[in-house]
Amino acid sequence: MDGYAVKAEDTFGATDEAPKILKCIDSIEAGSFSEKTVKNRECIEISTGAPIPNGSDAIVMVEFTDRENENEKYDNIYILKSVAPNQDVALQGSDIKKDMLLLKEKTIISPDKIGVLAGQGIKEVEVFKKPKIGVISTGNELVMENESIEYGKIYDVNSYSIKNAAISNGGAEGVSKGIVKDNYHELKTKIENSLKDSDIVVCSGGTSAGVGDVLRNVLEDIGEVILHGISVKPGKPTIIGKVGKKIVIGLPGNPVSALIIFYVFIIPNIRRIAGKPGESNAKVNVTLSKRIHSPKGRMHYSLVHIKEDLAYPIIKDSGAITSLAHADGYIKIPKNVELLDEGGKSYSHTF
Repeated sequence: MDGYAVKAEDTFGATDEAPKILKCIDSIEAGSFSEKTVKNRECIEISTGAPIPNGSDAIVMVEFTDRENENEKYDNIYILKSVAPNQDVALQGSDIKKDMLLLKEKTIISPDKIGVLAGQGIKEVEVFKKPKIGVISTGNELVMENESIEYGKIYDVNSYSIKNAAISNGGAEGVSKGIVKDNYHELKTKIENSLKDSDIVVCSGGTSAGVGDVLRNVLEDIGEVILHGISVKPGKPTIIGKVGKKIVIGLPGNPVSALIIFYVFIIPNIRRIAGKPGESNAKVNVTLSKRIHSPKGRMHYSLVHIKEDLAYPIIKDSGAITSLAHADGYIKIPKNVELLDEGGKSYSHTF
């Protein structure tokens, strides 16, 4: 506090009517110190943040003092209130002690944490590297947003949704690697080049057993297929492969399927690699506005719009892009449940 450094015992019994009188012998601004020692019935004027001088053990706030002569720097000071030892003094080690752990591993370096580090003169700390996620869209039908669209073509959606989900929810660096046709050699070359500067490569499309779907063939030739097909809706044809020490993930081409699989299965692992604690999306308790039918035998992720704690199911197929515009999250329905009734309670994972 701004005030006077004193020996607390010299202030005992001080009141407005019966002040204690101390001799001011020095003045200390923040950033400086005094070489003088406070003796009985002496004090030193002090600013907030300055180290207290030797001999003193408390601060009397300036509001509880009067000067004998306002024009004199060092004169008698009237102490109008008694103070206890250590009053308004920050003791050495009271904030951060020697060898004290400042920040635990996996702490998010937010502005307040940066302030803690700066207060100890720490300029740099080791952090988790942001995983670099290369995103490839596959399909003869796809065109970029800056290209003219022709009959039979559609604009690429997944590059943008997956890349930005990796950034905003996964704590990763998402990089679009462009569009590849349904061609074995083009896809093989694109994946190999993308793996050079990516930790994980995510492809959308090319995972089903159709004529133009070649991702599995590519992965089998340049690496290995770990998994192909999962018991979920939407997103059954998801494929995961390994090339060297890196992972290649094939998502369905349908935008809803691709994004849900990415949120449910991929982002939690990206966050783990990135050292980010907790889940990427919050859970909220909701009441169903209408019943939801679910295919028995497969885990079902149903998109919902949430308003005032009511969840409105979005009944569109996984290729309906507009369903993403209306969705606030999804409800997870276990594989052994065929029906969720209207008015039933559940929780939704929010986007």
